[in-house]
Parts: sequence; C-alpha cells; structure tokens
Amino acid sequence: MNKIIIGADNLGVDLKAILHTHLAASGWQVTDIGVNSTEPVDYPDIAVELAVRVSKGEFERGILICGTGAGMAITANKVANVRAVTVTDPYTAERAIASNNAQIITLGALITGQSLAKMLVDIWLANSFQGGNSARKVDKIEAARFAV
Repeated sequence: MNKIIIGADNLGVDLKAILHTHLAASGWQVTDIGVNSTEPVDYPDIAVELAVRVSKGEFERGILICGTGAGMAITANKVANVRAVTVTDPYTAERAIASNNAQIITLGALITGQSLAKMLVDIWLANSFQGGNSARKVDKIEAARFAV
C-alpha cells in the first residue's frame, strides 16, 4: 500500500479532510498530522513536521495546505533534501514531480476548489521523476541550499 502524509493549517482544514477521504478511497494509507480545528495556528510548525518526516524517508510524498500554499512551500523547502512546489494547475502538478522531483506539493485552500485539488493531487501522484537532464538540475537545486 502507498503511504502519504498530509497536513494543513486552520485555513486548509476542510480541504485536507476532503483530500484525506479522496486519497483513502484511492487506496492510499494517509497519515494526517493535523490540524483538525479552525483555531489559528502557525503554518510553519505543520510544514516543518511534515517536511522532516519526508526528508527522513518515512514518506515518499506529502501534501501541505494553507491559504495560498505559498507559505507552506517556502517553509518546507527550508528542510534538507526536500523539494516542495505550490500547485495550481494540471501542468504544474505533473512537472512538479516529473521535472523537479518534488516530494511535497502545497495547495491553497482559499484559491483552489475541491474538485481541482483532487485532480491536481491525482496528476501529481500518477507521475514520477523522469531524471535525464532534470536530474542535473535537481542536483543543482540541492547544492544551492548551502549557497551564501
């Protein structure tokens, strides 16, 4: 069974629940790290926890949800060996993994409808890293993490 981890801040809690149900119905074993309330939380706490678990190899892929997806992506990308992409359209969903080997996608609950979110997740999960010229570029992304 495929395992995936999902997390959201208070703005993404409803979309997270919908995606959790959708993923489970598609045969995914979903680990939900919260939150499960609309009480305000700091999204970096959720993003770091999820990204660290992906970085350590507990999960191959993860999904983060906040208002726009941007803050979650910025935060997750601070964790070593993690690449997170905010996904808003089908082509980006495919290329996030195919070209950039993004193990994490982020979604914006305030800008992405439920049907579109499910479609974007499905596209991302149906694809894999293509390597080739993209492998060299992903290596450069990782090397840039330490640039000063």
